[in-house]
Amino acid sequence: MKRVLHLTNLISMLMTFVLLSTLVLTIGDVTAAAPAWDGNSKAYAVGDVVSYEGQEYRSIQAHTSQPGWTPAAVPALWTPTGGTSPTNTPAPTDPPMTPTPTDPGVTPTPVTPTPTPPPGASGKRIVGYFVDWGIYGRNYLVKNIKTSGSAEKLTHINYAFANVVNNQCQIGDSFAAYDKAFTAAESVDGVADTWDGSLRGNFNQLRKLKEEYPNIKVMISLGGWTWSSGFSDAALPQNRVGFVKSCVDLFITDPRWEGVFDGIDVDWEYPGACGNTCNFRPEDTQNFTALLAEFRKQLNEVRPGLLLTIAAPAGPDKISKIEVGEIHKSLDFINLMTYDFHGAWENTTNFQSSLYEAAGDPSPDRFSVDGATQLWLQGGTPANKLVIGVPFYGRGWQGAPSTNNGLWQTASGAAPGTYEPGIEDYKVLKAKGFTRYFNEETQAAWIYGNGQFWTYDDPAIMKIKMDYIKSKGLGGAMFWELSGDTSNGELITALHNNR
Repeated sequence: MKRVLHLTNLISMLMTFVLLSTLVLTIGDVTAAAPAWDGNSKAYAVGDVVSYEGQEYRSIQAHTSQPGWTPAAVPALWTPTGGTSPTNTPAPTDPPMTPTPTDPGVTPTPVTPTPTPPPGASGKRIVGYFVDWGIYGRNYLVKNIKTSGSAEKLTHINYAFANVVNNQCQIGDSFAAYDKAFTAAESVDGVADTWDGSLRGNFNQLRKLKEEYPNIKVMISLGGWTWSSGFSDAALPQNRVGFVKSCVDLFITDPRWEGVFDGIDVDWEYPGACGNTCNFRPEDTQNFTALLAEFRKQLNEVRPGLLLTIAAPAGPDKISKIEVGEIHKSLDFINLMTYDFHGAWENTTNFQSSLYEAAGDPSPDRFSVDGATQLWLQGGTPANKLVIGVPFYGRGWQGAPSTNNGLWQTASGAAPGTYEPGIEDYKVLKAKGFTRYFNEETQAAWIYGNGQFWTYDDPAIMKIKMDYIKSKGLGGAMFWELSGDTSNGELITALHNNR
């Protein structure tokens, strides 16, 4: 009898073990079914489930992810489901800064933009990017454009970025754009956002800013380095008209934020060449021209005077893929991305935005602001439509020997940065206390200390570049981006005072 009981107990134990094992495997399978959250521009639909830091979350609002919008940090987009995951997903940092076929032989005739006098007493434009993700980790709000004194000095704000998904324009972060409720203390006019159906978020704050500062025009920037992979498809003849209409409908005529945007800025990085991805085709060259002509046509149909601009490359290889002599006919002005010439993706320290080339530069690619400007001018772009890009951040290396005060030396890697290795805001670099140096030939500055080399633009360099802009009859300056400046706007003040 004892043997029978013993055998019965043994069988019972084995059955319990099998059931528990099955349950564990089942739970493991369920957990594994939830993919890790992807903060690198992934489109999520309502109901999508992801795992993040051992917890599962369900999307409660359709959106395209951005670095920093972790499920735990943005409750307006994600809600915990109660499920768990055995693996942790590290939170990514802010995105790096950074960077139609027509009928054969036929170039479309662009519709000429409505002539409007450049704003500002001097006629020089000062164009600044505002990044929507800046309201999170950077804690830079639209209100700070006012409190820093930048609002009275700006002529244009480029709101970065909208996405290009399946040949349609899409708001990048709907929570930041029109859903986040800012408190009275966070608001431009000291009035808190409400939940009565009124517009909230950055779009409402920009509307308030424009009411106080009518000198500012606000543009919606499409694409950028991270979100440019969809342009090549969207610019195809069969997709072009519908794509442009989706952008105009979403940002210009949508009654929810009527009057917020004064135009569209196309940041395709890059037509006919690799950017963040290599999703391009040779016919991008003609398609880009036709796409801009279609934007101009549809904007004019909505209201003459709406603006159309682009962010344009500074590298000769990428400029060669653009019909420089044609596209300006559709554009109010062109923002040259004359920065990021060099960075810690290279082993040798160098200038990221030098005005001129230097004979001693060891790089095989001798980029410069002047070199890029000359290519666009020689291609037929009117000087007053060219706006020169300047960085409100620096790029840095560590492990650079002191020879030549760190310039053009082999370094060990990227210097530590607040949000990303090898990159840092001007306001942080200013406070490092390193020695500043200046190169006469390039008209560029850097700081060096503790083996770190940082290439950056300070107020003195801003004056040099504004003097260059005036001497060439160019249209002004553009900068990336507002949150990199000091709390009292040192860099934008230097641009404004020397315009």
